[in-house]
Amino acid sequence: MPSDDTPFLRHLRECNTAEIPGARFPFRLGGKQAGWIDPAIADRLEQAGLGSRTQGFALANPTELEALGETLAQEGFYRSHHELFDVMPDLDTPVMGRIDRGALPLFGFVAIGVHMNGLVHKANGLHLWTGRRARNKRLDPGKLDHLVAGGVPAGHTPHAALLKEAEEEASIGPDLAGQAQSKGRILYALNRPEGLRRDILYCYDLLLPESFEPVAADGEVESFTLMPLTEAFTLVRDTDEFKFNVNLVLIDLFLRHGLIDPHSDVGVALRQGLDKGLSPASPGKQ
Repeated sequence: MPSDDTPFLRHLRECNTAEIPGARFPFRLGGKQAGWIDPAIADRLEQAGLGSRTQGFALANPTELEALGETLAQEGFYRSHHELFDVMPDLDTPVMGRIDRGALPLFGFVAIGVHMNGLVHKANGLHLWTGRRARNKRLDPGKLDHLVAGGVPAGHTPHAALLKEAEEEASIGPDLAGQAQSKGRILYALNRPEGLRRDILYCYDLLLPESFEPVAADGEVESFTLMPLTEAFTLVRDTDEFKFNVNLVLIDLFLRHGLIDPHSDVGVALRQGLDKGLSPASPGKQ
């Protein structure tokens, strides 16, 4: 990767800060390496007879994972989202269990999300709908976000999750949201206050009519703004106004639309980093 740390490469590096094992401990689920245990729950897992800091941790029966996560929430190790996510050992591997989404970073499990670029063609160029995250959000309050973005709940495909989030976050019905086009996926792994994030983001573009006006339906968005894509480009280049992973999805969009030359050294480095992740903890690198 080029040594010149351009503003866009900066965002990529900031989303790939995780080193393994670092201060974490390996976790095996059903005999397969699946995660990395945060020190915050290591003593509790030792008490439960699930391993040790020296030997690592394991849960032989994946069906017990959901109850373990619930116990940890009840004991105050994390705040439950009351939403189950599928747990898989790594990228493109079968689902082995389920756990509350709030517990995923404590176990260092892979998580799947969806992000949608809401785009509008106007006479003066391409525009992007953005949302301002509510100030009471537990993560990244007040940051700029995509029109539609969210996690993929247990039992859902990314496309099904996209339809669900579109309705909940921007009042976009399934007929319109179903026209969104899949544009690939982004991988990264970073250290966050809530733990280790090892994410797979499925990216979509939806071309919206000029008459479209989003309406926040679930209280998670404070306001919406339609801005020229060139303005979003400047914000990503020069600021940290956007939520950390939104920067990556927008960099992907800039590469696809030529705002960043995809054939330049930096463009090639960005494309590779988005597609494969820079961290050794990124999904697909186990």
